[in-house]
Parts: sequence; structure tokens; C-alpha cells
Amino acid sequence: MSSSGKMKKNEASSSSNTIAETVVSDVGRRKSSCGYCKSSARSSITHGLWAHSITVNDYQDLLDRGWRRSGCFLYKPEMDKTCCPAYTIRLKAADFVASKEQLRVSKKMQRFLNGTLDGKKPDLLMDGSGTSISTAKKSSTGSSEGNSEEEKFLQLISSQIDFVVHAWAVSEGFPSDIQLPKACTKKFTHTKKKQIEGSGDILYSSNISFQIAATLKRSKWAEQDSNVLGVSKAGADQNGKSSELSPKIIAEKLACSLNQLEDFSVLSTKAVNGHLNFYSADKPVDTGELPGTTIVSSPSPRAFRVKQCSMMEITKSPQQKKRRLEMRLKRSSFDPEEYDLYRRYQIKVHNDTPEEVKESSYRRFLVDTPIVFTPPSGNSSVPPCGFGSFHQQYLIDGRLVAVGVVDILPGCLSSKYLFWDPDLAFLSLGKYSALQEISWVKETQAVCPSLQYYYLGYYIHSCNKMRYKAAYHPSELLCPLRYEWVPFYNAKPLLDRKPYVVLSDYETLQNEESSPHQLPQNSCEQQNVNSGEDDPVESVSDDENGDVEMLDPDYEGSDADADDSDPETSSSADEMNDVDVSNVLIGLKKSRIRFKDLQRAFGASEKHYMEMQLQRYMKAVGVGLSERMVYSLG
Repeated sequence: MSSSGKMKKNEASSSSNTIAETVVSDVGRRKSSCGYCKSSARSSITHGLWAHSITVNDYQDLLDRGWRRSGCFLYKPEMDKTCCPAYTIRLKAADFVASKEQLRVSKKMQRFLNGTLDGKKPDLLMDGSGTSISTAKKSSTGSSEGNSEEEKFLQLISSQIDFVVHAWAVSEGFPSDIQLPKACTKKFTHTKKKQIEGSGDILYSSNISFQIAATLKRSKWAEQDSNVLGVSKAGADQNGKSSELSPKIIAEKLACSLNQLEDFSVLSTKAVNGHLNFYSADKPVDTGELPGTTIVSSPSPRAFRVKQCSMMEITKSPQQKKRRLEMRLKRSSFDPEEYDLYRRYQIKVHNDTPEEVKESSYRRFLVDTPIVFTPPSGNSSVPPCGFGSFHQQYLIDGRLVAVGVVDILPGCLSSKYLFWDPDLAFLSLGKYSALQEISWVKETQAVCPSLQYYYLGYYIHSCNKMRYKAAYHPSELLCPLRYEWVPFYNAKPLLDRKPYVVLSDYETLQNEESSPHQLPQNSCEQQNVNSGEDDPVESVSDDENGDVEMLDPDYEGSDADADDSDPETSSSADEMNDVDVSNVLIGLKKSRIRFKDLQRAFGASEKHYMEMQLQRYMKAVGVGLSERMVYSLG
């Protein structure tokens, strides 16, 4: 940990010699351009506090009232007035059920660490000239390239069959002097489809299994060493021919292996009476799996990972490059290596200019924190890492590849921001880090039972790019009026009608037979369509742009000016006059005093002004927090 003067200043509040307390200054309402829809016609309106220090319990309670932090600045959107209502979203980690897409992200990382996945897109199979199967398939289905592209695509399929045949031959222990035939793939013509019943969806076919069976039958090795294949005389058919060497069995083995090629995603393969038939992957077929399936690796330099259907487990496989993933949880502090990664991320992923990415703004946004660190207590009330602000580092072979900025609180892990190595976008590090953080909460709950939830920040239903957060289910949204947690599946039908809803009224509102409301034309959803950006959940690029959308806009900038004089954003006296602010805790330098004991020091106009300020503050933070936190007057 750095011993610089700035670091000492940042961590002064965590000293064991000081009494932990929350001290805030009210900066009032702020009206700014929306960080989501970028609309000039509508605005994001927030209530802001500057936190000099804040205890973990107080910040937990603020989260549960819709607050969020950017550095030391706390902000809460005024939901009924802002253009893009932002609902706090959380997930109970113990109830989390990973989707197929989320499981694929974990498996993809594991393949990368095992050395069976490189940095290429996994759905592209390349030939010697660098042409991919998916590209060739698109060209072959069109009329612009003609028969040459069709033939090229067929050659690519044949090369994949040869690859699988070679892997199978190695796993079965075939002698190297057996010359296995090369595959030939043919297009399944419309005439043939008419002749064969049930073949309407077939695109291509190969009879390689018949050629392999004939080759093996002619070889002396097949006669002498049939037991190697698990074939005995009792296993031979009535003609004395080995059923293991039949085209039907060979085709089933090859079809199973082709369907398990991680990169062979554009086609589905099925063995039919000894033939290998290929279908579009958009119409998957039931291929099943043979018993005794094992994992084998081809000695081919292309190093595809093949799930090979074989009755024997291969005993030797070529050495693969293994990578080591390490995760380190450290207290929030400035780290030059982290800052260098952040700069690369902002410039390459968000297209910031180098001049825009300043160390000072990085420190204010992601390093500085008002949260008072709570050290481990040795019992189940505090986890071994303590409570406070942390940076979760992800390192592969010792190289920093991602940093998650999180707050660990008595009830939750709150995810604040993530930045990652742009060269590893194909690993979907945003989704992977979220899964790791959920797992961390599950594991930590065993030693700290109160820590149960994972907070994902804000969910904005009117913004397509923010809807991916609901994929971590079963999630809950915070009602903006009563601060009750509502299951997302109850909230969604209401949010489909209009952006702002009192979610705790979902039972009443769902029974209303009102027509759905159209979202405003300048909403995030409309802006997103115009910009052509992909929804992170549905994007084929697998959230290359979407991981950051899991994070909130940076409100630290000075462009969000206070606007209390605006009649649209200011509250009337009639709205506030029922709020009793007598017990609000006021801070005057080092003194702490209740407002009821201080108001005699004010004149009539000053008293009225202070009451209005404190009433607005109390409505924003709640009665309990207003009486516990210190409202600083200097």
C-alpha cells in the first residue's frame, strides 16, 4: 500500500484512533445532461451529497434508499422528474441461477486458461488463406460469388472432417502406415432431397465413413488387432464382420466429434445410415452422445478442442499451454499499473482521447472513497477482508487484465465499476467478473451471514443497453417511493408501460386495464436504436461494448450545476411543511448538535431557510439517517 501523502489523507478516516461517523454536506439538487440517453431536451435530476466520511452501515442504508456514489460524491436520481428513471437492482447470491449464456462465459475462460482457446473469435474456422467457414457459408448462399465460393466452402467442411478423422485415428491407436482416405463433401441437391424422405433440411453430405471402413477392412492391422477396438468374435455379426468397423458406427463417432468442435458452429452434423449429413445450425438436430465419451486433443497445430466419441481413452496428448488466473482483493488505493490499464480501456473501448483520461479524475472517480474501513473482527460479524472500498484485480500469468471496483458492506457487495484489457474483449470479462463477484458473496456468507446480496448498481428499463442486468436472476428492484424490494418479474410488466412506476403498487397496477404507454421519443431506447449500438445481452460480439454498461455515469464533473431555482426541480413549502426536522444532527466544526437546540441562534428568515434545506435533506435520506449522520455546516 502506498505511503504517499495523498494516500494517508484518504485513509485518515480509517484510523483506529478516530470514532467512525458519517459526515456529509448537502450540495442540493443538480440538473445535468443524462448520462444514458444524452438528450438535450430532457435532463437527469439528482440530489447530491458530498461525503467527508461515511460508515459502512450508513452507506448500506443509503443504497437501500436508491443512493449511489462516484468517489466521494453521493447521488440519488429524482425518479419522477429525471428523463431515465434508474432503479437500484440487487440479487440474493444464494438464489442465483446461471443462464446458459453465463455458463458459456465461464467455460470460455476455462478453455482460455487450459490453452484450448486463443484470441480468435470462437465461431470462425480458418483455412490456409485466412478465410472463415462462416464467411464462406454466407458467400456460398448468395449468388454474387457463384460456384467458386460454394466449392471453397465444401473444401473447408472436408478439411474439418479430415481433422476429426485424424484425431479419432490417433485416439484408437491406428498405425501411422494406414493411409486413411481424404473426405469429399457434396452439396445435397434439390433432386436428391425429393428422392429421399425426410431430407428436406440437409445442405451437404459425405460418404467418408464407407471409405474408412473399406480401408480398415483391407488392412492387416484390422485383422490382427481387432481387440484393440474392443471387438471380440462374439461381437462380430453373422457374416463375421466387425460391427465396430461398420460405416454406421464410424459415422456416428465422427458426427459426435464434429458437433463437439468448439469452433464448428455454423453447421450441425448427423449420422444417417453411414453418411455424414450437414444441416444449418439454425435447425439443430438431436445427435446424442455415445457412452464412454472422453476428451481428447488433436496433435494438429490448430489445437481445436474436440470432445471425441471413443470407446478408449487416449493416454497421451500433446502439451498445451496452461495459463494461471489469480484474483487479488486489495484496499482502494492508487496503483500505476491499474491506471495504465484504465487509460487503455477508456481510449480503446470508450474512444476517449488521451488528454481526456487524467490521473486526477481517475483518482476522484475510482480511488477516493469516503467509506470508513472496518477491519476484521475475528467473528462472524465482519468478513476476513473487512468492510470498505476495494479493487478486485484479475491477473493472468501475472499480468493485470481487469480491475473491479467494489464496496463490501454489511449486507452486500456493491459493484461500482470495471475496466479491462481491450485485447481480451473476447473473454467477456464484464460478465465473468460479475459471476466471480456473485460467487464471492456466496462463499463469504458462510463466514459472515449478514452479507447476502450482490448490488448491480442502477437498472434503467427505458435504456436497451442497461437491461442486461436483469439477466442475473432472480433479481429485485427498489420501489422509488416506499423503498420496498419488488421481484423483477413483477416489475417488468409495469415498466413495459412507462419508465417511472411506484413498483410496490404492482398488484394494483397489474390489474388496471390501461393501454401501454409509449416511451418518450428521446428515451435511451430510441437513442440506442439510432446509434446502432448492440444490446449487451443479444449482441453477437458478446458484450465487447456491454461490460461497462453494468456501471453508472460519472457525476464528478462540474457540468452538473445546482438548479434549485428551477420551478420544475424545486419543492414547494406545502410539500415540505409536514416534515419535522428537530432531531436532524448538525455539525459545526467539531461540535454535534440537534437542530432543535440550534434554531434559536437563527433569525426568522434564516430559520425558515434552514428548515426548508433540512426538510429536503430528510426526505432524501430518511428520518433515521438524518438523525444519525452529521449534516455539516462547516
